[in-house]
Amino acid sequence: MKRHLTVAIATGLTVALGVSGCGKGSSSDDGGSDGKTIKFVAAIYDDNTKPYWDALIKDFEAKNSGYKVQLEMVDWTQMDAKVKTYIQTKQAPDILNYNAFSDFARDGLIYKASDVVSPTTLSDFTPTFVEQAKYNGEQYGLPFISSARLLFYNKDLFAKAKIADAPKTWDEVKADAEKIKKAGATGYGLPLGPEESQAEFYSWAMNNGGGWVDASGKWAINQPANVDTLTFLKGLTKSGLTQPNPETTDRKTVFNQFAQGKVGMAIGGPFTKAGFIDPVNKSLNFGVAPLPSKSGSEHNTLGVMDVLAAFKKSDGKNKDAIKKFLDFFYQKENTSRFLSKEGFLPVTKSAGDALSSDPYMKQFVDALPTSKFAPTSNPAWSAVAGAVKQDLGTSVANKDPKKVLDGIQKTAEKSG
Repeated sequence: MKRHLTVAIATGLTVALGVSGCGKGSSSDDGGSDGKTIKFVAAIYDDNTKPYWDALIKDFEAKNSGYKVQLEMVDWTQMDAKVKTYIQTKQAPDILNYNAFSDFARDGLIYKASDVVSPTTLSDFTPTFVEQAKYNGEQYGLPFISSARLLFYNKDLFAKAKIADAPKTWDEVKADAEKIKKAGATGYGLPLGPEESQAEFYSWAMNNGGGWVDASGKWAINQPANVDTLTFLKGLTKSGLTQPNPETTDRKTVFNQFAQGKVGMAIGGPFTKAGFIDPVNKSLNFGVAPLPSKSGSEHNTLGVMDVLAAFKKSDGKNKDAIKKFLDFFYQKENTSRFLSKEGFLPVTKSAGDALSSDPYMKQFVDALPTSKFAPTSNPAWSAVAGAVKQDLGTSVANKDPKKVLDGIQKTAEKSG
């Protein structure tokens, strides 16, 4: 669920992780650790992320004599490749901030949540996110931050194009995009680049009766509803109603252009205002609305959750230091500070109440309980998400949507 700040992808990046069979029971040797020094790999959400962790770690070390946390910051566009290397070389960090965990749990690489946080911390997680953090009925992932996705639209561009309200149907999206184009701007910002194309696609597919799996939980990536969804997005692209080259565009680019008044509509989250819009134009006149659907009769919301995963070491002596640091982070004041800086939604009860008093944030808080999530508890999800990031965008450029989805379906079946 990530807000990523760079759009360049590392040359030769292989995003399908394929970590199965990389070892059972331990992610790395202890490397001579004294048991009080741990390595934490944190994802970069925006320019506020590193200063937050630097300050938190300094405070933690001051209050826990002898304990040290080595911080490594990784951009999301590089994270999949980094994680693949960590696992294959048995150099996993003690704690990883990531968007998947179940393949690690399947391979016996990470601790159960109950092993690395106190009962008080464990009971503070919101039940919705606890369910998303389970593998085979046991909680392994530690919910970190959450997000819900809604449609952002530029009110000034809508007025200029003589559009009264946010679109509710796909036909209205296309008609509005055509009017916005005639008014001199890009109708819809479509980020299907390697950063988070799986979230953009699912936001549309779930509002067309599609998704990743069928009712029985079986992979159904190449189902007709998904093909229809990609065909619609390809039609927007080929009609010149999106920005050029959606297959290489990430969200930062789309919302930078949105903030400049160059894009009429785009899908964003609670973080979009603080992370993308305000740095460019704090006075931007925009609105937020439910995600449009093909029929207009339903408006499903995408829910996203990132996690912390705690990796085992060969002798288990990192467990105490991990538990001390995680319980420290999950104190109400520390988690609340991160949420307020980054613009994300809470995953703990204790940090949740204050956000609902903010009218902007309340829209997302209200949407979250009924949101739909990706199947992160399926160990094949890492490989599927990687294949989507790498290949899905080609469907709106020069490849057939059905064939692209067929290829991702094969990855899912082979990995699961």
